[in-house]
Amino acid sequence: MDHRTILLNPGPVTLSERVRSALTCGDWCHRESEFAELTREINAELVAVYPEMRDDFAAVIMTGSGTSAVEAMLASFAPPDGNTLVVANGVYGERMARILSAHRKPHELLQLPWTSPVDMDAVIRMLDRHPDITHVATVHHETTTGRLNNVDALGALCRDRDLSMLLDAVSSFGAEQIDPADWNLEAAAGTANKCLHGVPGLSFVIGRQRIWDRPPPKVGSVYLDLYGYYAGQHGDGFSPFTQSVQVAFALREALAELEESGGWQARRETYRQRAARIHAKLTSLDVNSLLKESDYSCVLRSYLLPASLSYAELHDDLKAQGFVIYSGQGELAEQIFRLAYMGDIRQADLDALCSALQAAIAGTR
Repeated sequence: MDHRTILLNPGPVTLSERVRSALTCGDWCHRESEFAELTREINAELVAVYPEMRDDFAAVIMTGSGTSAVEAMLASFAPPDGNTLVVANGVYGERMARILSAHRKPHELLQLPWTSPVDMDAVIRMLDRHPDITHVATVHHETTTGRLNNVDALGALCRDRDLSMLLDAVSSFGAEQIDPADWNLEAAAGTANKCLHGVPGLSFVIGRQRIWDRPPPKVGSVYLDLYGYYAGQHGDGFSPFTQSVQVAFALREALAELEESGGWQARRETYRQRAARIHAKLTSLDVNSLLKESDYSCVLRSYLLPASLSYAELHDDLKAQGFVIYSGQGELAEQIFRLAYMGDIRQADLDALCSALQAAIAGTR
């Protein structure tokens, strides 16, 4: 293995040389025609990641993290005069409720244990108690644990009850299936620096065309008002605020790499193969996963720390060998570690990681 650092945290990712080199393409003014054209190109390519979105959805990009996209989506699209149900089984679902509270948007929170799947019976009971609910907000891949939530079931319920889904797809877009029709999807938020393998600094929201076409409502934010982004980017191509120009260069290349490598389906299979390889190694070391194997997304898995090893010890040992892992959050902070499989990870990197895990874990017994 060379001296690259391999990031196994859930974003940012280890960049390919092609994407990293794109950062040096040049110095552009964000108010010039060439950047307007690049913005249009990126928005079209984002929608094309899922061909089912191409005809009925449009994207906007904004400078900020994935959370900025989620907040912009909720600030712009969650109704001020309706009610939004937030289905949360982790940090990021709970964050959606915090965002709605900060924007004084009516909402109900269905709070589920972090290690539990979406409880559809509880969702139905909540909807029955609150007939004014018009929107459902949830997280597709909840990286608190690595769970891929059952959005198929939740989306079918949204479709049957004519409820609009607002989806945090920050850690799934580009690697997990998104079914806009069957989920009654109204909008999804994503970011450049996770499954798309871009650079931190740009995020995006993809919304159904009908919500862009309606008269813009009053949004309780200036920077996060997505209608302003749409009017600019789908008009003259310019954004209302300065965009991360060089990060946009990198995102263009990352999207091209994704398409050339076979699209989101191929990327999902690549992640699954990486996850299976590392899971087999950890199983051989008697390290247990937090969730059942079938509950995980292809992107990330969580594992229980061995009794003889603290997270800090495991982290520092692996980092010294070139691998950065991730801790648990909240009540799981002392119990688990997390491994993500995004980015430019090569076969030699996986070989070296297996050796590093063997030394770090077996050596403590």
